[in-house]
Amino acid sequence: MSVVAVGLNHRSVPLDLLERMTVPASRLPKALSDLTSRENITEAVVLSTCNRIEVYAFAEKFHGAYQDIRNFFAEVSHVVPEEFSDHLVGLYDADAARHLFSVASGLDSAVLGEHEILGQVRIAWETAADEGAVGPVLNPLFRHALEVGKRVRTETAISRNITSVSQAAVAMATDRLGTLEGRRVLVVGAGEIGEGLARALHGGGVAQILVANRTWERAVEVSERLGGNAVRLDDLPHHLAEVDVLLTSTGASAVILEHGDLATVVGERHGRGLLVVDIAVPRDVDPAAGEIEGITLLDMDDLRDFAETGIRERQREVAAVQAIVDVELDRYVGESTARSVAPLVASLRARGEAVRSAEMEKFVGRLGNLDERQREAVDGLAAGIVGKLLHEPTIRMKDAAGSARGERLAEALRDLFDL
Repeated sequence: MSVVAVGLNHRSVPLDLLERMTVPASRLPKALSDLTSRENITEAVVLSTCNRIEVYAFAEKFHGAYQDIRNFFAEVSHVVPEEFSDHLVGLYDADAARHLFSVASGLDSAVLGEHEILGQVRIAWETAADEGAVGPVLNPLFRHALEVGKRVRTETAISRNITSVSQAAVAMATDRLGTLEGRRVLVVGAGEIGEGLARALHGGGVAQILVANRTWERAVEVSERLGGNAVRLDDLPHHLAEVDVLLTSTGASAVILEHGDLATVVGERHGRGLLVVDIAVPRDVDPAAGEIEGITLLDMDDLRDFAETGIRERQREVAAVQAIVDVELDRYVGESTARSVAPLVASLRARGEAVRSAEMEKFVGRLGNLDERQREAVDGLAAGIVGKLLHEPTIRMKDAAGSARGERLAEALRDLFDL
């Protein structure tokens, strides 16, 4: 049985395909139930963000699980396997764990060192736990991944300066316009990334921050906390005619601003340009809107290009982060293999104790002339003999755990002691 990681990310697949493959948060419970009901998958976590869609699973067989997950992607996205199979990345056991640790550390993000991914990993795990989709294998793996992510950000400078997709998006908008001082900015989406956008704008000299969200209460909450104003989604056309910048990152599964919506707005702006930064995946804004005169449309591909030019300082920290990942991977593998042999070792020792207890019961009549202290001495002697006999097999099993030799020893113990 193996830990398997199968998925697509911003490094392996074009944005227009990645956005079609994402799984919205509202569909995660059903997706997790679907995955764990498949023949080769016992536990599962789905990590779906603007940069990746990945499934981590505890599987009976790697190839069987790979096929199950590939089929799952096809069914949940309605994209035929032939379109994405060549882009799929499949890893198992230590390589799968290393990948997750690297993801949690921010090494695999479009913005190197970004901290939002750590919260996204935590939420993916918690959602799977709420749905009963994780157990004794994936729970320790994800707990360890969060520890790695926190350690990396504490002990290295990988998250210095621009450390999130939200901050990078605001920095890109600033770079494109020269400054955001005195500008009116509309943020659409008040989830984790949307709030991050508003937070990155707060205190930066912008004239006004408007926040729109599907849930009005959330828009009010975020805007009040960050000194902005909540607006209704239905009023977007009115506000788009007046703001200088639109930053959008909702969890919508389809475009929320069509080409026609923005074409109409342009006519009401009297020649003033509008910068649109769409970092949603799937995209919130029809890509064709970028062809409208007066509209500058930037998306996640542009953000990745922008981030690449500003990561040289943080790249110096990559070696230190990878060293931490290596150390933590060794610790995880050691703890994992110890857990894997623990039931067998416990079963072996329980068998030894059962034999010892049965023999003591058999000879209880012959020990009738012994006082309590002498009985305890005999009992201790028998327990000591059993313990010494089982000590060497136990040590060898633990040392060989996770290897082919370990599997042979485990099988031999099961046969010899009928465990």
